[in-house]
Amino acid sequence: MKAFKATLLASAVLACAAHAAPSVYPTGVTRYDPAKAYNQYVIFAGADKQTHLIDMDGNEVKNWPYNGFPSAIIDPKLVGGERGHVLLQLSEKAPGPLGAAGNGLANQSVGELDWSGKVVWQWGDKAPGGAAQQHHDQRRLSNGNTLVLANKVHKVAGFKVPELIDDVVYEVDPQGQVKWQWLASDHLTEFGFTPAQLKLVHATDNPDYLHINNLSVVGPNKWFDAGDKRFAPDNLLLDSRNSNFIAIIDKTSGKVVWHLGPNLPTINPKTAQQVPRPLDQFVGQHDVHIIPAGLPGAGNLLVFDNQGTAGYPSAPLGLTPGSRVLEVDPIKQQVVWQYTAASSRQPSWAFYSSFISSARRLPNGNTLIDEGMNGRFFQVTDKGEIVWEYVSPYQGKAPGSDAVSNWVYRALPVSYDWVPEGTPHGETAVVEPDSALKNASASR
Repeated sequence: MKAFKATLLASAVLACAAHAAPSVYPTGVTRYDPAKAYNQYVIFAGADKQTHLIDMDGNEVKNWPYNGFPSAIIDPKLVGGERGHVLLQLSEKAPGPLGAAGNGLANQSVGELDWSGKVVWQWGDKAPGGAAQQHHDQRRLSNGNTLVLANKVHKVAGFKVPELIDDVVYEVDPQGQVKWQWLASDHLTEFGFTPAQLKLVHATDNPDYLHINNLSVVGPNKWFDAGDKRFAPDNLLLDSRNSNFIAIIDKTSGKVVWHLGPNLPTINPKTAQQVPRPLDQFVGQHDVHIIPAGLPGAGNLLVFDNQGTAGYPSAPLGLTPGSRVLEVDPIKQQVVWQYTAASSRQPSWAFYSSFISSARRLPNGNTLIDEGMNGRFFQVTDKGEIVWEYVSPYQGKAPGSDAVSNWVYRALPVSYDWVPEGTPHGETAVVEPDSALKNASASR
């Protein structure tokens, strides 16, 4: 697939009514400055339920015919130095009446595949209830175990709905045994809800009451090094899309030891583009994680703030739809960097995904962003310049609909040395049409 290959795609569904996509638009790489971009691969599961590894030219370098929710890469150091191992969803089951695109009730098994596509580890039959029911995240740990974010359907006293789609975390050893687990409903009073909000949580008609959509390991960081035990590297970081909170779970006790949200100041349009500033209200957020040691901004939180309707009660949104990527000092609770459409001198609605999506910091200070609702990935510099952009051509059924879409849940950066030696990659510059026209006019 080459840059600017035009493909007919249906309008992205589930967009806010104020946001519409064209019915025909280019796919592949639409702009690329190799000198300013961080050159790498990108891995993602397309709407076609296959996992794709692409290079900077948009060429598919590798394909695994399995879905990823998300597609997760494994550090070669954790698998004997072998390159190109991934964690994916391997099989499905009947989801039951509560099954939906946003939960894991249809997931039977997850597993590890090598570069050739061979399944080298699988988990599902030994899971509680006989199915993995994984959703939104799975990660290989340094001890060889695997973290799985999953769903558990059960009755919980005090809730209006007869059964909850609860969020559970399992740590699974290579033999498939659960060595540690954590259940969200056991910790409802620790997430920062007021008593009035807790009443709304218990009275909700939505069994997927929290919809935790992210699970990461805190990892080595300067806060722990300075003595803050809440940021212990083995602790877990997660966020609730439906409740607008981010939390750190103490791996030893299971207690919530730190949280942001759910109640933050409403966004002030007069100061919304100023940094640093106190953290304001994120809504329906995704992909929160602590920027790893060695990268620009290390120790800060990076989160895709969808500004998609969520909360108990629903949090107020800006007057004009627009998403944000926020880098947050977790101690001062300050926004220290952000990306909005305004950062690229575009109107706010030019960057918007009301659900899914991700953002990752790169070694040169750029940030890779997945505007998931529209299947668009792009790299921005710290000044907001877009230096690489790609639109997924892979189509499939949109979540909760029979419509066709190119939506992508998460896109992850992959370094050149993660793949086997000799794997090709392209780095051909692509000049966006506006710049090309301006340059042509200037040369006349």
